[in-house]
Amino acid sequence: MNDRERSISRIAAPVRTFAQKFAYIGLIVAAAALMLVGKMEPAAFERARAQVTDAIAPILDAVSRPLDYIHDAVGEGKSLLALREENARLRIAQDHLLQWQAIARKLETENKALRDLLNFVPAVGTETVSARVIGDSGGAFARTMILSAGSREGVRKGQAVITGAGLIGRVQEVGLRSSRLLLLADLNSRVPVVIESSRVRGVVAGTNGETLRLVHLPPDVVAAPGDRIVTSGHGGALPPGIPVGIVAAVGEAGIEVEPFVDPARLEVVQVLDYGLDGIIEFKAGRGNKVK
Repeated sequence: MNDRERSISRIAAPVRTFAQKFAYIGLIVAAAALMLVGKMEPAAFERARAQVTDAIAPILDAVSRPLDYIHDAVGEGKSLLALREENARLRIAQDHLLQWQAIARKLETENKALRDLLNFVPAVGTETVSARVIGDSGGAFARTMILSAGSREGVRKGQAVITGAGLIGRVQEVGLRSSRLLLLADLNSRVPVVIESSRVRGVVAGTNGETLRLVHLPPDVVAAPGDRIVTSGHGGALPPGIPVGIVAAVGEAGIEVEPFVDPARLEVVQVLDYGLDGIIEFKAGRGNKVK
């Protein structure tokens, strides 16, 4: 077998050498022949070329598909990266918009509260101090609130506290930077009032509930639902004419008054200084007023 293989190798070597030498020349000759045939028989050449194209088209299609898939995958990847970057930018923009929305709503609420304060115009020469409600120390037996203004801002014990709708109560305690507001609804609250239409005097008393009680009216006087109640100014504790509420019901249990101001919605209030002393007297040797 080895001798035979060596014999075949000796015979094939010259043939392979000849083919290598004349292969290039043969390709040139074949190309020239094809060009000559194409010139002589263009129709037949076109048919042959079309048949060759049809034969290799499936092969070219199969080879090109992976390249298309790769190109599409690269394009999808770029699109996903662009979408992620856009989503990140949109999230940041959304956070900024939400922050500005919160600020705008806060400013809108503050502006509304301040505009409401302008509904009630104090008498000429009355000094006012604006304060925020910063705490609610109310409970089952006390209805009070903490204000953000004290003696440093000119707040004094006994001064009236109002909103644009009317009276809320009066200052009960005063510190340097804060004060305590006694609401009209507190059981300890008593405010001299008059029925605006008839000018009959009475007293509005707190009930620790949603409504007030109109008491100490003359025996022959009966209030009617819808009558407005305002401060009378008697006793010098509060100035006259501040709206308090409206008669809501008249019955065997008494006369109920619905206050104009809802304490649950208080944010900004005004403390009025009419310069009244009345039941508030100076303690000997001191400049602070005490009840």
